[in-house]
Amino acid sequence: MEISFVSFLQSVTSSPVLLITVLLTLGVIFVNGWTDAPNAIATCITTRCMDVRAAIWMSAVFNFLGVFVMTQINSSVASTISNMVDFGGNTREALIALCAALFSIVVYSVAASWFGIPTSESHSLIAGLSGSAIAIHNGVGGINMDEWAKVLYGLVLSLALGFATGWVICKLVSLVCSAMDRRRTNSFFRGAQIFGAAAMSFMHGAQDGQKFIGVLFLGIAFSNGQDNVVGAAIPVWLMLLCSLVMGCGTSVGGEKIIKSVGMDMVKLEKYQGFSADLAAAFCLLYSSLFGIPVSTTHTKTSAIMGVGAVRRLSAINFGVVKDMMLTWIFTFPGCGLISFLMAKLFLAIF
Repeated sequence: MEISFVSFLQSVTSSPVLLITVLLTLGVIFVNGWTDAPNAIATCITTRCMDVRAAIWMSAVFNFLGVFVMTQINSSVASTISNMVDFGGNTREALIALCAALFSIVVYSVAASWFGIPTSESHSLIAGLSGSAIAIHNGVGGINMDEWAKVLYGLVLSLALGFATGWVICKLVSLVCSAMDRRRTNSFFRGAQIFGAAAMSFMHGAQDGQKFIGVLFLGIAFSNGQDNVVGAAIPVWLMLLCSLVMGCGTSVGGEKIIKSVGMDMVKLEKYQGFSADLAAAFCLLYSSLFGIPVSTTHTKTSAIMGVGAVRRLSAINFGVVKDMMLTWIFTFPGCGLISFLMAKLFLAIF
């Protein structure tokens, strides 16, 4: 399946359902850049390496580059998301169910962001797609368990690998710099942490951007009468469109989330912030290269916890960690239920 930008515009103008799908997908991408991307720069801001606005604009640029560059190198994350569920052979109903899934993601993410709680857009996306697929099949027959297994592996991997890598990198940095002058190392780590925040922003775009590119590509396929995107190449214009929208979302910022992730959970010094950013970026790069969709929020927060554990476990504010974990746990049934109900409603109305 090859789709040009001109044919895409013609399809959008002739199909109201596709138009709604595209707007909802771009809305979700925008919300992702607004609510998830601040996690990438939280530590850089709270250790006073950059001011808020400069860090947000830097993150917006590198989110854009991450989506565009990594999708051309390896788009298997997008393929995993596209193939995770089966909406059936009726592409009209499939497109309506996809709209319901996207609507539920926007509602859930905006509500969580309003209260300053970091959300996992990966969880929301997986839950939303799964809820709609269950609704259209009246059962779990629409869930591709092989692809779902990759998602579950990724969620566990982001926690375990993020924590372990954060601990190891911070421990190594502490040992190497133990005999050095504190003022000189602070100067170095100020620049190093800016680099780490840029790398983290790039990898956020690479991971989360691909996920939503896969969803939008799936919607375009449904509108053209095709019930899957197996073997199809993602067009460059679609990468550019999604990366631009995510960059715009990031530029809006998310100061409540920055405070929650970077300040409330663990009090970090510059070398610790650098260690957390580098660890999270490494985990996201590893996962992206192997086509494993992971939660960027999971990865960054677990890396921060690993860094905090080097000093002492009491350095971690487990109250904030508990709130985050409960939010992630509730995302699957919460967003999935909203998506299920919206899919049933949309299918009945349209």
